[in-house]
Parts: sequence; C-alpha cells; structure tokens
Amino acid sequence: MGTKAQLNGLPENADLRRADSLAREIFSDVANKWALLIIEALGEGTLRFSELRSEVEGISHKMLTQNLRMLERNGLVDRTVHPTVPPRVEYTLTAPGRALRSAVDVICDWTQQHLGHIESARDRFRS
Repeated sequence: MGTKAQLNGLPENADLRRADSLAREIFSDVANKWALLIIEALGEGTLRFSELRSEVEGISHKMLTQNLRMLERNGLVDRTVHPTVPPRVEYTLTAPGRALRSAVDVICDWTQQHLGHIESARDRFRS
C-alpha cells in the first residue's frame, strides 16, 4: 500500500486506500482465490484451457473463463489462438504476470508456513 510519503509523486490512482483508485480496482481483481490459483498454475508454463481447469481443482468453466478474461484485460495473461480446427487456445503469463506470480509464491509459502498455527486458532475459536 505504501505510506503517504512513499506515494508522494505517484498519481492519485496509485493509492489503494482511495475508493476510486485504479490500484484498488486491480488489487480487487487479482486478490481473489481463483485469480491467485490461475497465476500460480500458469507460473509453470503455457497451458490450454482444459489443462488449466485440471490444474485449478474445483474451478467451474464459468469462473475460469471470467478470471482469464480479467487477467488478460489487466495485461497479466496472454491468450494465443492457434488457427487449427478446432482452434487451440493457450494462456501464458506476461512479464507483469510473472512478477505477480513471485508475490503469489510468497503468499503460498506464508500459508504453508503458518497452516498449523491457523488450524490451532480455528480449533480454539470453535471451542
């Protein structure tokens, strides 16, 4: 997010704290479970739609389509249609998408590192 001093000189739409900022809109787009899992899966390389759906267990056709379109609109995923019959469509991360994947990896590592603590806290909460 950054402090006011860190945001000094950046456009107003870079401030996540502002309700009308582009940064908040982008953050909201990519900070959902499906987008994060798609980015993680595509970090391994180019995948077709059906391969992605297999990699992201539990995602529906509709949710995968919506999230891929959003990621493509935000410039994080490239969609390539090969002129074959039937058409072959592949998805790959762009340079900004690969940079975001590094952050997603940190979140995944954090989750795995603190899973036991979170499970214990949830058990105490249920009691």
